[in-house]
Amino acid sequence: MARPIWTGTLSFGLLNVPIRLMTGERRSDIHFRMLDQRDNTPVRYERVNAETGEEVPWKDIVKAFEYQKGNYVVLEEDDIKSAASDAHETVEIDSFVDAAAIPPAYFEKPYILAPAKKAEKGYVLLRETLKKTGKVGIARVVIRTREYLAAVMPEGDALLLNILRYEAELVDPGEYGLPGKEASAYRITPKEIQMAADLVKSMAGTWKPADYRDDFRDKLRKVIEKRLKSKGVTTAVDDDDEHVPEHATTNVVDFMALLKKSIGAKKRTPAKKAPATKKAAATKKAATKKAPSKKTAARKAAAKKPAARKRRA
Repeated sequence: MARPIWTGTLSFGLLNVPIRLMTGERRSDIHFRMLDQRDNTPVRYERVNAETGEEVPWKDIVKAFEYQKGNYVVLEEDDIKSAASDAHETVEIDSFVDAAAIPPAYFEKPYILAPAKKAEKGYVLLRETLKKTGKVGIARVVIRTREYLAAVMPEGDALLLNILRYEAELVDPGEYGLPGKEASAYRITPKEIQMAADLVKSMAGTWKPADYRDDFRDKLRKVIEKRLKSKGVTTAVDDDDEHVPEHATTNVVDFMALLKKSIGAKKRTPAKKAPATKKAAATKKAATKKAPSKKTAARKAAAKKPAARKRRA
C-alpha cells in the first residue's frame, strides 16, 4: 500500500477529521539517462562556478533572488521558512463555493484524502454534505515546504484535494487576440452550425478513461524490451511491501454538537500537532546515518573504473 505524504487533520468549523494525504496521480513516463557513447558511462551533471569552472559542493551553495541583471540578494534558510505557514499537516477549509464556479484551468494536481483509523464518521459526513449541496471546500494546505490553495471535493467514496493555481499564474486568453465577434462576422452560416452540431451528436459517447492509453509510451516500452532481449539483459523487480503508519484516534466525538457550535460561533479550532516520539526520531537518525548518498556512491564507482581498465591492459 502506498505511503502517505503526511498524516494530519482536515478542519472545517469546529470539526477536525484525522486524515492521511495520499498522492492522486501515478507518473508513467519513461525516463532516460545520458551516456557517453564511447564507453556507455553515465554522464552526470555538476554544479559549476560560472567564472572559475570549478565544481561547487552543496555546503557552499546558497539561494538568492536576482532583483536586477547580475545583482542578487542572498536568502538564508530561516528567511524562507519564515514565509511558510505554521499550519503543517492541516487542511483548513476557509469557505465553501459552488463546484461549477471553479474553471478547469485552475485545477493543477490531485491528491486523495483518506480517513485515519476510526475517523470515518467525520470523513463521510463532509463527503456526503458536499455531494448534497454541490459545494467544494476552498482550503489552505502546506505540502513539504510550500503553502498551496486547494479545493476539497467529493468523488465516489473519496474526498479529493485538488491543488489550485492562483489567478496570477494563469494567462488571460485575451492576450492572444482570439476571435471574439459573432459567428456571422466570420461568414459562418446557421446551416453550418447545425451540421457541426449534428456531427457532434453522431460522435457522442460516454467518458471511459480506461479506453484511452498512452500509445507512445506503450510502443516505446516494446522497443526497450526488444533491445533488452537482443542484448541478453535481464532485469529484476523488487516489489517490497511498504508499511503504512496509521494516525489513529479513539476519541468519541459529538458531531451534532460541534456542528451547532460552528454555525453559531463561526470560528475554527486549530488542529493539534502530534509530537514525534523518541523512538521515531532515533529510527530516522539511524536511517540517515546508514544510507550513503547517491553522489558518494557515484564518486566511488567513478574512482574505481580507471584502475580496472589499467589492469585489463
